[in-house]
Amino acid sequence: MTEEKPPEQPPESEQELVEQLQAELGRLKVSDLLLQTVYTISSLGYHRLSGENKDLEQARLAIEALKALLPVLEGAVPAEAVRDFNQVLVNMQLAYASAAGEES
Repeated sequence: MTEEKPPEQPPESEQELVEQLQAELGRLKVSDLLLQTVYTISSLGYHRLSGENKDLEQARLAIEALKALLPVLEGAVPAEAVRDFNQVLVNMQLAYASAAGEES
């Protein structure tokens, strides 16, 4: 007679990690994630406007993404954060126009 083995459980440390991740997800707000996303997009967009990593198509995509996301944040995050990112967007648009003019 063979002994039946119970289904394998993940090691306790792995289970703890899953529980920690679930707890973090429970605390995370969409608005926080969107703010981080807007910050990352603006950083990447600026990075693509000059130097050896210059890629105007990617910079344009970053500008369009910011234009789409910023109105969504209004009322969900502090007004000064939206104001600051709107200024970042304007600055990126000006830098894009300048960089595109240099390529002509």
